[in-house]
Amino acid sequence: MTIEIAKEARQQAIASIERYFRENMEEPIGNIAAGALLGFFLEEVGPIVYNKAVADAQERLQARISEVDLEVHEDEFQYWRKFDRQKKGK
Repeated sequence: MTIEIAKEARQQAIASIERYFRENMEEPIGNIAAGALLGFFLEEVGPIVYNKAVADAQERLQARISEVDLEVHEDEFQYWRKFDRQKKGK
């Protein structure tokens, strides 16, 4: 699965990479090189982040699903109990 980002987000990421190089590296990086570096990171490192996010979401959903039986539980065999209660009330 190819990880892609929206055009505007890509432009912001490239600008951020260029700024990082200006402020932290000896040589600045050009727009095309920053775009290529971003593409490399998305393809090489992006799946790690994606897989971790999916695993985290799955873990949270499983925790919520395990609570469903507590939240929507109904007592069984209640039909005769309502009649028994009525008889005791008389």
